[in-house]
Amino acid sequence: MAIHVARHLMTSTVGQHAEFHAVSPLVMLRHGLPETSSPRAAGLNLNGDQVIRLAHIFSTEPATVRRMSFSNVAMSSRRLIAARSLQSCTACHPGDRAGAVLRSQLLGWRITCPLCGGLLRHTGRQGVPSPFSRYHKTALIGERLLDDEAERGVRTWTSPAEIARILLMRRVPRPVPEAANRGDSGCSVQSFQISMVSSLRNLPTPASPVLPLHLRPALLAGVAIVERRASRTGDARKCCAAK
Repeated sequence: MAIHVARHLMTSTVGQHAEFHAVSPLVMLRHGLPETSSPRAAGLNLNGDQVIRLAHIFSTEPATVRRMSFSNVAMSSRRLIAARSLQSCTACHPGDRAGAVLRSQLLGWRITCPLCGGLLRHTGRQGVPSPFSRYHKTALIGERLLDDEAERGVRTWTSPAEIARILLMRRVPRPVPEAANRGDSGCSVQSFQISMVSSLRNLPTPASPVLPLHLRPALLAGVAIVERRASRTGDARKCCAAK
């Protein structure tokens, strides 16, 4: 059975085939990859040989299988991949195929659809308006920085995913270099941190740092501000030295 839509998540497609054959997704996946421990693990860690085997099973090209998995995502960015679908694009996924999950629905660093550029919405419930919508343009810069690192291995003076981790994990903001602290419209990295922490009931952890969609613009804008200001002033190392 061929895979016709490469944008679908590999594990979602495996699950659909498993349902058709009345077996579990793991049983279906182990038909071609007997060594795999779980569909999620396979989606994150496919090697070249496994990609070729799956491509043969689904009668498609290896490049298609890679685009449906996260095997090419940079290791530094993998903690920003959600375990379940959190978001969707009403233009690109309006009922697509029953039960199908798009790869983009698990990308915790995005606020826009990578296919059409439209704003993503919460999956399965009414979205909460973002209190950071006025920083949308700056957030898009941060989204691009994180996406370039995750999907293409491109980074500037440091890892944008590491900047995001530091912004999320620091419970009590410490002083940062003044040039890096100031952002657009007088907004500061510290104010992003305080606003995000005060808005969350359950704080993100190092193992699961994916923010709700309506709070992500703050994180993305913070990444953009730190990257831009520190790279201009030469304070890059100092900005991310504190943890």
